[in-house]
Amino acid sequence: MPDFESLKIFLDQEVARYNTPEFIEDDPVRFPRMFTDVRDVEITSLLVSAIAWGRRPMILKSAEKMLALMEHQPYAWMADRAYEELPDGNIHRTFFAANLRHFMRGLHLLYSRYGTLDALAASLRPAGGHWHGAAWEIAAEINRALCEANDGRTDCRCLPLNADKSALKRFNMALRWLVRDDGIVDTGLWKSVRPSELYIPLDVHVGNISRQLGLTDRRANDRRTVEDLTAVLARMCPDDPVKYDFALFGIGVSGRHPE
Repeated sequence: MPDFESLKIFLDQEVARYNTPEFIEDDPVRFPRMFTDVRDVEITSLLVSAIAWGRRPMILKSAEKMLALMEHQPYAWMADRAYEELPDGNIHRTFFAANLRHFMRGLHLLYSRYGTLDALAASLRPAGGHWHGAAWEIAAEINRALCEANDGRTDCRCLPLNADKSALKRFNMALRWLVRDDGIVDTGLWKSVRPSELYIPLDVHVGNISRQLGLTDRRANDRRTVEDLTAVLARMCPDDPVKYDFALFGIGVSGRHPE
């Protein structure tokens, strides 16, 4: 296993290889990038990330189908409550129209209160100015709104219900799209969270690669592993630790490893 500095050089090279405009077309990030209004970008980021599991071509196809159901106007479609007229049917694997309606009711409530989800996040920021787990605090508040807007019912297909312990892989990916602001792949529209306050989107593949590289020795893919792994990546780039999501993704695709 290479030393820390050699590993950083290798990961930085992998980031440069994948954090490029060419990455966008075959990645779900292309969908929020279709819009300029922050509300459309936010809604698309949350919904597309919510169905981002399984084979990538299927995710892209399902995301296109979902946006077509919303007439490619996610905010207007939500504001008009058009989701209540959505017929039952499958959207992606175990995510159905009923799950989309559930999500949209909660979003309608949040937009009526805050105007944007960025404003919601800003309202949650601690008085001292420093987040202590932004992803989990924001996800918990969204879950509360989803429950309130659906007469007390919960739905794990929208966001994990045990958000305080979950790795929140898909939600952390949505936050990466919204917050990172290097002007290449991610949109950088949010101001309530800084890139330095993001957490790595952790799934089975990223967890396995991180263990192979010696970035973590924890076996569980849970919140603590996300926090520990992000802390190690922050030693490499304190201002933008989640840029290494591109590197860990790329290693999974290419199989390249440091010498």
